[in-house]
Amino acid sequence: MEKKTALITGASRGIGKACAQMLAAAGHRTVLAARSTAKLEEVADKIRSAGSEAFVIEVDLASSESIAAGFSKAAKEFGRIDILVNNAGITKDGLAVRMKKPDWEAVLNTNLSGAFYAIQHVLPAMMRERWGRIVNISSVVGEMGNPGQANYVASKAGLIGLTKSLAQELGSRNITVNAVAPGFIETDMTHILPEELKKKMLDQTPLRRMGTPEDIASAVKFLASDEASFITGHVLDVNGGIYM
Repeated sequence: MEKKTALITGASRGIGKACAQMLAAAGHRTVLAARSTAKLEEVADKIRSAGSEAFVIEVDLASSESIAAGFSKAAKEFGRIDILVNNAGITKDGLAVRMKKPDWEAVLNTNLSGAFYAIQHVLPAMMRERWGRIVNISSVVGEMGNPGQANYVASKAGLIGLTKSLAQELGSRNITVNAVAPGFIETDMTHILPEELKKKMLDQTPLRRMGTPEDIASAVKFLASDEASFITGHVLDVNGGIYM
């Protein structure tokens, strides 16, 4: 596969970091995006020391202006974006009856609207080239629901709907659009969960372990590859069997 440029949002830690490192190891140039660039530079340095190209951009997914500015900077540095991994996401959990409007809007704006504007930004070049890979990181809760996470679940379910619509819209241009739905993954986000909740999640997972960021990155690498050229509009569950 010829060298492509992959842009990964939320690349400073966890799943995004693992995706960036794995796509770089697969021979791609990587653009790392997040709100804070300090941690991104550390990830970029590791990628460069392994012999690959990496470029850092500061992007706030809640702002379409920030997305436009960051993505334009990346395009100036590396040319068009061939592979987009929409991974950045936030949570602001709470019961629906008490959920504040800002908490609803912040999660939807970042997780769903931000992903859409990012896609919109890379599409013109992908359509001209008649080649593109878009991988949206959804979540198992986007498929099965979760109490206390109405905003997060709605955003992740929305990503699945967005994936399927765009797959139909863009297929004739040889652009595939897929989603990966992680289950219970060992990241900073799950690290802070109460032990009791972690035990409950593990008990419901047939493989009896938490997933790793690398488990998700492997699925992303596959969907971004030539081997997955006839797969589009698909939701790949990487969840240890917690939801089937």
